[in-house]
Amino acid sequence: MNHSIYRNEALDVIARNVISRYDPSLLHTPAPIPIEKIIEKVYKLTIEFQYIRKNGRILGETVFEDCLVPIYDRLNNEGYKLEPFAAGTLIIDASLFNCRGDGRYVYTCAHELAHWVIDKDYFLQLGKTAAMTAKAVRSSETDKEIECQANRLACRILMPKGTTKMAFYHNRNQAKIISYLAKFFCVSDEAMKIRLTELGLLP
Repeated sequence: MNHSIYRNEALDVIARNVISRYDPSLLHTPAPIPIEKIIEKVYKLTIEFQYIRKNGRILGETVFEDCLVPIYDRLNNEGYKLEPFAAGTLIIDASLFNCRGDGRYVYTCAHELAHWVIDKDYFLQLGKTAAMTAKAVRSSETDKEIECQANRLACRILMPKGTTKMAFYHNRNQAKIISYLAKFFCVSDEAMKIRLTELGLLP
């Protein structure tokens, strides 16, 4: 089964739909996107914290159908164990639990939601979960393409085109505009810089 590839314009539309299903006003007034609430209230998904891998390489994993998922047994230091997870579970690495306002946590949640929104049929056909790695190392070009597209949608959900532009122009006299907007939208400086560059707002 081939994976669907979306143009940036289509991802903008998908992101707007995701946000408007929760609160359309978020598309008109700059505000942090409440990604946890969208995940739980709109999509009825469950966020669960686990130590996914011993080396922390995987930050998030999306479960599309009831299955057993290997989880690192950190408490007993006994390697990996297979744990049952229900369809619609977003497994977030427990290392992010205490930094839930941090850009890395917010972005991981948005990335996993993106998989649920645009990749569900593909992964159901494969009978696999979707895993977000800490580093951009994937086993195939298809994997890289899928992860890159989930990142592109995550950016558009957390930093909508219209409100990000509004916030930029309203605060363009700020000395550290990238850090200021990153903090405002609860994303990393790096993610904000990429988004502003993509929108043509940075040289």
